[in-house]
Amino acid sequence: MVAETVGRRQVVGRRPWNTGPPRGHGTKLPWRVVWRRDGVLYLMAVLPVLFLLIFRYGPMLGNVIAFRRFRPGGSIFGEEWVGLLYVDMFINDPTFWHVFGNTVIIGALTLIVGFPLPIVLALLLNEVRKKAFKRAVQSISYLPHFLSVVIVAGMVMQLLSLQGTVNQITEALGGEAVPYLQRPEWFRAIYVGSEVWQTLGWGTILYLAALTTVDASLYEAARIDGANRWRQTWHVTLPGIRPTMITLLILNIGTFLNVGFEKVLLLYSPLTYATGDVISTYLYRVGLVSNNLSYAAAIGLFQACIGLVMVLSANLISRRMTGASLW
Repeated sequence: MVAETVGRRQVVGRRPWNTGPPRGHGTKLPWRVVWRRDGVLYLMAVLPVLFLLIFRYGPMLGNVIAFRRFRPGGSIFGEEWVGLLYVDMFINDPTFWHVFGNTVIIGALTLIVGFPLPIVLALLLNEVRKKAFKRAVQSISYLPHFLSVVIVAGMVMQLLSLQGTVNQITEALGGEAVPYLQRPEWFRAIYVGSEVWQTLGWGTILYLAALTTVDASLYEAARIDGANRWRQTWHVTLPGIRPTMITLLILNIGTFLNVGFEKVLLLYSPLTYATGDVISTYLYRVGLVSNNLSYAAAIGLFQACIGLVMVLSANLISRRMTGASLW
């Protein structure tokens, strides 16, 4: 029984069931209460957690062969300890550093071009008032996301081959056919362009969802203060979706060196190794084709460590400068 004051009267009654005594931050509910309340959510999380444990965290045990000599048919954890032998090998390997440079360049181009374009498209679609046109643009833009990498690579090869659509149009206009897929100087532009085309619409969906959370009263206040559409976008819209932008930017930075293996493998050839060979394809040739798995594991561990450092650094800088971060 509790006593509550309403106006000048004191009302005595039973406290509602869901308003117990205030709990401190250190108070924990019994596990039976938690399970009864959130049991379904825990059950839904079982399969994703098992997937991560089996296919993400479990394979990390294999990184030990970066410091042990692995022989086919022997132990999966290597036969003998060799220390930093394989690390020293790739550090002194000029081919690795050439591949590393290609990966950095392609990753930087993909990030610089591919990150802001979904934001721009989301802002443009947010200004469209005709729902039919808006839905049509959305459907057309995010449809490529559902195509497999093999189909996208096949379309690119058909369009850019010597007898493809692009060269047919070029010849019809009086130009000469260009073997785009055999020219190293064209590979990076082809990869980045196909990657942006495939991921643009899907990224736009995330920003459109974030735009719905922006308070409409802020736009009204901005209009009263005389702000035009550009000022409203700069001072209201962009700050409103800044947490989403920062989260996606940090995640993209984390995968900076993980340039798409499948697409590069399907599009490149020995003629374009100079600009198209990246760490993932180099690991494929060294590890699986040449059967030097310990050397490949050392390079992969180095790549993962760089990605971890970049994520931690980006998160720290974002928290210090903007106050928004992943953790």
